[in-house]
Amino acid sequence: MPRGGPTPPAGGAEGRGGGAAPPLLVVAGPSGGGAGPESLRKIITTLAVKNEEIQNFIYSLKQMMQNVEANSSRVQEDLESEFQSLYTLLDELKDEMLMKIKQDRASRTYELQAQLAECAKALESSEELLEAANQALETANHHDFLQAAKQIKDSVTMAPAFRLSLKAKVSDNMSHLMVDFAQERRLLQALAFLPVPSTPEIDLAESLVADNCVTLAWRMPDEDSKIDHYVLEYRRTNFEGPPRAKEDQPWMVVEGIKGTEYTLSGLKFDMKYMNFRVRACNKAVAGEFSEPVTLETRAFMFRLDASTCHQNLRVEELSVEWDATGGKVQDVKAREKDGKGRTASPANSPARVVQSPKRMPSGRGGRDRFTAESYTVLGDTLIDGDDHYWEVRYDRDSKAFGVGVAYRSLGKFDQLGKTSASWCLHLNNWLQVSFSAKHANKAKVLDVPVPDCIGVYCNFHEGFLSFYNARTKQLLHTFKAKFTQPVLPAFMVWCGSFHVSSGLQVPSAVKCLQKRNSTASSSNASLP
Repeated sequence: MPRGGPTPPAGGAEGRGGGAAPPLLVVAGPSGGGAGPESLRKIITTLAVKNEEIQNFIYSLKQMMQNVEANSSRVQEDLESEFQSLYTLLDELKDEMLMKIKQDRASRTYELQAQLAECAKALESSEELLEAANQALETANHHDFLQAAKQIKDSVTMAPAFRLSLKAKVSDNMSHLMVDFAQERRLLQALAFLPVPSTPEIDLAESLVADNCVTLAWRMPDEDSKIDHYVLEYRRTNFEGPPRAKEDQPWMVVEGIKGTEYTLSGLKFDMKYMNFRVRACNKAVAGEFSEPVTLETRAFMFRLDASTCHQNLRVEELSVEWDATGGKVQDVKAREKDGKGRTASPANSPARVVQSPKRMPSGRGGRDRFTAESYTVLGDTLIDGDDHYWEVRYDRDSKAFGVGVAYRSLGKFDQLGKTSASWCLHLNNWLQVSFSAKHANKAKVLDVPVPDCIGVYCNFHEGFLSFYNARTKQLLHTFKAKFTQPVLPAFMVWCGSFHVSSGLQVPSAVKCLQKRNSTASSSNASLP
């Protein structure tokens, strides 16, 4: 036997059936030359993925079988209904045309019968005059003859036979009521199922994802003047590639699109991708959906880390409200020190919070909540690369408000902008109104109108942290820093509230301004 292993069967690597032989799975022990546990785990993973694909496909096939039954019953009912309406229409037309023939026949028969009766009466009168004339010829008396002849002459002059038209008043020709349904018969013979519009093809080269908008473009393989409108469907997903049969998110529908391009605007990209499909419709029937496409909807999605926020802040999803009684309900440290009751976990904390289901695992416990005058709450997603953007809208009546970024190591007593671990814009409405940029306990007063909604742009690698008027995209201030560790979105509020908008892409206007800002020095580029 050759050293290479067992001799293959006769016929080479192919079996008797002519097909390729299935690959052999060899799993050897630790000392064997085959695949080890790691390879086997990879095979198991591959098989599990393939099994899921097959299960999804089986589910899709079963769903299609159900759809075939339901759709065939529906179109059969529609067909029978349409033919019944044709039968009814033909019967109505037949009755109308038969009635017209009967009416025409009755009218002509009446006219001919009347003319026939008139002729019969005239003939009878003429025969009487003829007989009287013959009798007058046989009269021997000359005087009587003259008198009879005069009477006959007068009678003949007034006789109906000489005033009677010997032309029929109506014709016996009924050809004007003849029919020729040859053309209609050809039309009926040409009856067929409605032509279904062709399937559109989505043009990815002309489609665009930008500014939290998606512009989708498509084209028809053939010109079709009978297309009335298009229907676009889309849904969010976290899975790249073709849409799966089983998906948590439902298809959203946009109907009545007249052109071959449509823009979805004002979207929140809280998932990584979006699936799209489109179909054409005429007046009566819709075509098949196009091959679905998946577009990446890259955006910075985060929530607020309610487990570490100050006890006076009530966090619900992306909204924060100052609660003056939050920190006075109980003294968490005292309870921990005395060992009374439960520990101050996020669930048992006096701060009324709703924890984010996507919160980044944090090393902080209840004891590490921001405290004292650090009325701070952080985002739950680290920024360690690329560029990101989010917005915050605050209550103008807030006595103090701040927004920026901070290292995860920001101390629980540290206020935003007071140490080298945080950068922020700070608005003070208490006693003396001020709007300033703060970092490392240095402040720069900003001579710009204070917007009610602030956009935050962070480019981690280039070290840019810029703040914008979210509505006008006016640049408010830019920090140029060298971040030494990942940062988190950071917020503070005192006697007020704010709401964060995440899942946003970097606006095109901000990208242009940042590009300009990175190549030119700005008077508000950084703190002195």
